[in-house]
Amino acid sequence: MMIVMKEGATQEEISHVVERIEEVGCSAHLSKGELLTVIGAIGDRDRVASLGLEGYDGVDHLVPILKPYKLASAQFRKGERTVVEVDGRRIGGDHFGLIAGPCTIESREQTLETARVVNEHGASMLRGGAYKPRTSPYSFQGLGVEGLRLLQEAKDETGLPIVTELMDVRDTEDVIEVADVIQIGARNMQNYTLLTEVGRTGKAVLLKRGLSSTLDDLLMASEYVLKEGNPNVMLCERGIRTFETAYRFTLDLLAIPALRELTHLPIVVDPSHAPGRRDWVPAMSMAAAAAGADGIIVEVHNDPEHAICDGPQALATTDFGDYADQVRRVAEVAGKLVSV
Repeated sequence: MMIVMKEGATQEEISHVVERIEEVGCSAHLSKGELLTVIGAIGDRDRVASLGLEGYDGVDHLVPILKPYKLASAQFRKGERTVVEVDGRRIGGDHFGLIAGPCTIESREQTLETARVVNEHGASMLRGGAYKPRTSPYSFQGLGVEGLRLLQEAKDETGLPIVTELMDVRDTEDVIEVADVIQIGARNMQNYTLLTEVGRTGKAVLLKRGLSSTLDDLLMASEYVLKEGNPNVMLCERGIRTFETAYRFTLDLLAIPALRELTHLPIVVDPSHAPGRRDWVPAMSMAAAAAGADGIIVEVHNDPEHAICDGPQALATTDFGDYADQVRRVAEVAGKLVSV
């Protein structure tokens, strides 16, 4: 249930509605716009209905949210889109962000050299995996804490906020010391215990769509983070499994306009994983920007031919400047303000 407060409703009136919702065992989530405050009542609908909130001081009207995901629903924000801000960089609404960096943190030289280049050419955040989920247990699993230390060094030098993956709740404290945005990978999209813990950290979250997940599955997963009081969630389309074998995954660009109707959350696209080859990455990136994506997260490496992980799909640092200019121009034509 969504409770829309009147324009000019007092804090006392808002607090009273919240208290009554919580008294019947439900949770209340506030969303404050420029003019109106909306309270999302999550829990037993009959209990909320029994309160008779329509007659409370400051309440304008009630709107039932029919989707199973309540806080992620576009209804919850009444047409306003969420903007996630990290150290002054914004993604969502009218703001477009370019997140770039290596798939895996391999060495100090690789990390710092790549960070310097993407920072020079206008990336808004630095991505890099200290912990890596791999299909084979014998493949390189990441540098772990040492990788986090190198990311911190890159952040200290360039000022770029850090986006890095958390795979295991046991690593939460180490990751949140460095990460400005916690990435939840496709294979962990439905790890509900992990999503709940991430929601409690208060850190911004980049949630990747699972390999065989529907958009409803993705939005329900985001609800696990949102229900913990963390509104800073970005959704990421990175390609899904279909019957096609000409490329690694099918990049579902139709997910962008569909999600814009279904949710208020920012939509980021990963153009690297689906094609699996760097020469197709610019086309997919520009297509995503033209379709209305709020950001791109792309793999960049200073020596992709010798990369430990996903080298064939990583852009070379020598090509990143031209790539960033192309994506930026398309995003601006699509009406976005590019955040750097």
